[in-house]
Amino acid sequence: MTTVTIFGSGNMGTAIEGVLTKGGASVQHVGSADTSSTIEGDIVILAVPYGALATIAANYGDQFEGRTVVDITNPLNFETFDSLVVPVGSSAAAELQKALPEAKVVKAFNTTFAATLAAGTVGGLKTTVLVAGDDEDAKNGLISAIEAGGLSAVDAGALSRAHELEALGFLQLTLAASEKIGWDGGFAVVR
Repeated sequence: MTTVTIFGSGNMGTAIEGVLTKGGASVQHVGSADTSSTIEGDIVILAVPYGALATIAANYGDQFEGRTVVDITNPLNFETFDSLVVPVGSSAAAELQKALPEAKVVKAFNTTFAATLAAGTVGGLKTTVLVAGDDEDAKNGLISAIEAGGLSAVDAGALSRAHELEALGFLQLTLAASEKIGWDGGFAVVR
């Protein structure tokens, strides 16, 4: 059985939990400000705003060792909605990997909205989660858990591809914020 720890209980954390439990995973929730919990999951999903990643990494660093750590963030400047706030050419996931060198950081869920995860479809097609990471076992374990929950998942390549995934997430968020698409819209991958 897949065991998962999710930091964050907002719309995304709840939707991801729904997908994974549908596939048979056991899920533990941890509050991002909680510093006393013990991480139980082999897969840890950080369903929190980008700004919370550094605090979580500092508070739980040793507990992430050897685990798959999934970054779902889109590191936008939410004041202006005109740029990403990570170093040029980098990504939130790459920065998290630097902070957690003993973890297997994976980028996923940042190009999907909670509504499309919960519904399992976008535009009449099965919701697809794009997954990037350097550890093949970590990616494959997450992809299997997503597919067991009824969604599609595509291996988008190495962790360096998180840069493009975050740009795609940035585009999707700005389209939704400007009401050009709905919060139940998005991109679908047809194979």
